[in-house]
Amino acid sequence: MKKAKRAQKDELRPAYKRSDFTGPLVRGKYAKRLRESSNVVVLKPEVAAAFPNEEAVNAVLSSLIKIAKSTARPTKRSGGRARTRAA
Repeated sequence: MKKAKRAQKDELRPAYKRSDFTGPLVRGKYAKRLRESSNVVVLKPEVAAAFPNEEAVNAVLSSLIKIAKSTARPTKRSGGRARTRAA
């Protein structure tokens, strides 16, 4: 025997009154702040398949940072005024 479906009402529970909620009710009010403060990174499936766990990902990224720092050279700055081409 199937249970009868309850009619969905767009009403508050009897314990709540609309006057209890001050100001406009906004859906997703804090969603942007949560997205900005989150540090979750989603990897492509082919990249995720190359690593067995998060420690492996962190180890590879840490070594990549070390390599990048050790091989990075400062760029040369211009020694004077810009040269103009003779017409």
